[in-house]
Amino acid sequence: MAAGKVALVTGANAGLGLTLCERLLSEHKDLKLCLACRNKLRAEVAQEALKLSHPDADISIIIVDTSSLQSVYRAAREIKHRYSRLDLLYLNAGIMPVTGFNWSHFVKGLFSSDCVHMLTTAQGLLKQADFTTEEGFRNIFATNLFGHFVLIRQLEDIIGSTNKPGHVTQVVWTSSSAALKDNFDIKDIQHKNGCDPYSSSKYATDMLSVVLNDKLNHKGIYSHSVCPGLVMTNLTNGIMPPWFWTIMWPIIMLVRFFVPSTNYETYNGCEAQMWLSHQQPTTLDSHVKFCSESSVFGHRSVKQKKLNINMEQAESLYTQLESLEGEFRQQHHKSGQ
Repeated sequence: MAAGKVALVTGANAGLGLTLCERLLSEHKDLKLCLACRNKLRAEVAQEALKLSHPDADISIIIVDTSSLQSVYRAAREIKHRYSRLDLLYLNAGIMPVTGFNWSHFVKGLFSSDCVHMLTTAQGLLKQADFTTEEGFRNIFATNLFGHFVLIRQLEDIIGSTNKPGHVTQVVWTSSSAALKDNFDIKDIQHKNGCDPYSSSKYATDMLSVVLNDKLNHKGIYSHSVCPGLVMTNLTNGIMPPWFWTIMWPIIMLVRFFVPSTNYETYNGCEAQMWLSHQQPTTLDSHVKFCSESSVFGHRSVKQKKLNINMEQAESLYTQLESLEGEFRQQHHKSGQ
């Protein structure tokens, strides 16, 4: 990536997002970095930590809660006031509130042929909490998917070739190995009736990433999704406490022989995001998910996994998201908000 470009990362104050920011500053000269975070204090702590290792770096903060469209609208106005363009837009913010763990399924799974699938996708292991936000959307859907969709739409004035002919913006979505088609229903995109809203939101992320290319490539906007694999972040520590993962370390290392996406460290987990930052997005396959991998010997790599996306459903998802935002705008215009 050439010097002096601009990158914005949502969910940048901790975990994968913070490590990604550290690596971006280390590998890209004169990068202007914007930390888009929900909590101002935590964002400032992250900014200070990054400044310690990169004292001359241009690092700013934008406060945005992707579960709230009003917050997204405010943040987008501020971003457009501050920047004339974005070169890299990392849509990384996400939540997975866990209320319980299915121990019996876990124990049975360890001694079955589905062990690897269970450990890498958490299928059947987690009980999740979801609720309806004040704006009327399901929280996990809004945070992980819808808020980011609206942010892209709001930023179209400064991304791609809108103001600068030939300019390209790369949009990178943080997806998951838990993005399973079986947990998504095109007739219930907010997952009001299912039991795995996180998986549903991440599968929808893959679908949206693919269809956005059909909608926006002509504007110089290119979208791809990445899978960080199993990494230790606030999400995984929300499932089980850190001591559990310490005990599981030997099993994780054993599984890594067969499933290199068990990355554990966030540095390994953001390998795909970093690899994409060095690529020309116009040359990449829009129907591929880029997966971070690491061997037991510490070698990091990126695997390209072909996405099996039903484009008719992807178009339907895009249309439904457009309609949801349109309805929200109409309601708030009437109420004077």
